Amino acid sequence: MSGHSKWATIKHKKAANDKARGKLFAKLLRQVEVAAREGGGDPDTNPTLRTMFQKARDSSIPLDTIERAVKRGTGELDGVTYEQITYEGYAPGGVAVMAECLTDNRNRTGADIRNIFSKNGGSMAEPGAVSWQFDRKGTVLVARSVEEDDLMLTALDAGAEDIVDDGDAWRVTTAPTDLAAVRSALEAADVPIESSDLTMVPQSTIALDSSESARKVLRLIDALDDQDDVQAVHANFDIPDTILEAVEA
Repeated sequence: MSGHSKWATIKHKKAANDKARGKLFAKLLRQVEVAAREGGGDPDTNPTLRTMFQKARDSSIPLDTIERAVKRGTGELDGVTYEQITYEGYAPGGVAVMAECLTDNRNRTGADIRNIFSKNGGSMAEPGAVSWQFDRKGTVLVARSVEEDDLMLTALDAGAEDIVDDGDAWRVTTAPTDLAAVRSALEAADVPIESSDLTMVPQSTIALDSSESARKVLRLIDALDDQDDVQAVHANFDIPDTILEAVEA
């Protein structure tokens, strides 16, 4: 089981148990709004909107609230215009980090992100410095109770690229354009889905060799996650089981 896989599970648990539901909802609705603005308000013809719409529904956001976000994106309702920016940098230990943001004030967000990196032992990097180490993928988390053979038969037949044991769930990886089709196939087969999303998957990972180094990296990532404009954080580290247990203790 890869370290990124473990971290993906940690992020999933964090989102599921997040007490700041208002902040989580605001971020998801911003993603819906931007997807609708850039590709139109029809999920059937806008794959990105379909993914973000489903992501919001998975987090129990009311349907009418999501539909209002779509209308703000298409201009049917007044809304703020957000700009997509990805900041790149390094966490302690040379771990590559990408923070995907949606902001209505580039200067404010850039200053906040730079401050977070410097305060937590990291450093900002030029655009493109670390992004080449990641590939855009679709991911579907499936309940661990599903038999692997059954999941593989359905997912791979629908176009999935890989299936990984995440411990508490199966993580199905797809090409970005195949995410909706794979999720639909799993739903049609009554496979219980926990969540689905578009994410950046590292081509390789850096092993963190102590609980101290793991805590430093996770502290930086948590700080980025807590910034209001940050929508997603991606990093290329690996946490061995023994160290992960010490960190979670």
